[in-house]
Amino acid sequence: MTDPGPPPNAKAIMESVNEALQGLELEPHETSEILGFANRELPHLHTPEDSYFILGSYRDPYLRRLRIVQNELDKRLGTYPFLMADLSELDIDRLPVFRIRFTLLAAHADTIVAVYEQDAGGEVTELGKISTTPYFNKSYVLPRDYAWMTDQNLDTEADVIAAAATIYFNDGLDEAATKEELDSLIATANKNDISLTTPDVIERLENRDDSEHAPVSYSWVHLNEFRLFELHNRCFAWSSPDDLRDIVHEVP
Repeated sequence: MTDPGPPPNAKAIMESVNEALQGLELEPHETSEILGFANRELPHLHTPEDSYFILGSYRDPYLRRLRIVQNELDKRLGTYPFLMADLSELDIDRLPVFRIRFTLLAAHADTIVAVYEQDAGGEVTELGKISTTPYFNKSYVLPRDYAWMTDQNLDTEADVIAAAATIYFNDGLDEAATKEELDSLIATANKNDISLTTPDVIERLENRDDSEHAPVSYSWVHLNEFRLFELHNRCFAWSSPDDLRDIVHEVP
């Protein structure tokens, strides 16, 4: 089989890799391996099909939810939804290959869809990357059991309690910060004609059975990143696999 040679956009590819690696000097075989990966995988992202780069945990059972998203997107006409795990590897021991593969795929995919169910693992790094330029404007996050306190999402008392639980049971906040965030939440709820006070909410949360507590507890860093996406209408929460199937339809 003949060598296909470098891709036509080899210079741009290597410039993005150089930026990702902070100007690290590459050895010739490393450059060749990276361009080979680009030759194999990037042409799929340069077709008329809409490409969706799906992020999240590859551990079971989380991987099953990524497959749900992939399957739902695949039902659309003219789409190419993919996971990095399904693509070829880079055989370069010296370099941070995840960083290289992520940079190339994220830069060339049309849309990035990230599924979150925990506050640990590689998803933390991915969230930090897609919440900044140049990826933010084409990224959407789908966090399980997420509730926040933006005005448009506090339509009912149940919404307020769910958002309050996210704050109250978060280990990343001290007592003063918890009270401040709850007070802000209640002020927003009151503007929406929901009659609750901070003591009311705390009492209801403390009197719940353990089985009622939110099964996912995100770090405060996660919550603030989700809030940014939410404010830009790029955050869609879900609670069950059926919810996830439905919410995928919100992703353009």
